[in-house]
Amino acid sequence: MPLARESKVSTIERFRVHPKDTGSPEVQIALLSERINYLNEHFRAHRKDHASRRGLLNMVGRRKRLLEYLKRRDPEAYKQVIEKLGIRK
Repeated sequence: MPLARESKVSTIERFRVHPKDTGSPEVQIALLSERINYLNEHFRAHRKDHASRRGLLNMVGRRKRLLEYLKRRDPEAYKQVIEKLGIRK
């Protein structure tokens, strides 16, 4: 299920690096995290939805790769993103 337009726009505005930014790693990580959180709620009600679970695992892997890339490229931005999203400790 795609994200609602309003939530997507607000997420992009919170994490963008410059005014026209929609594809930086920070924004991509934030959008993936929002979709992952939505799917986690979905699985509480629909435990046997294995097709969507596979998509969730793909998104988690993609987010992990983007986080590793951001950590290598800009450690300070990495720290800010994980702090804002509340992922990792």
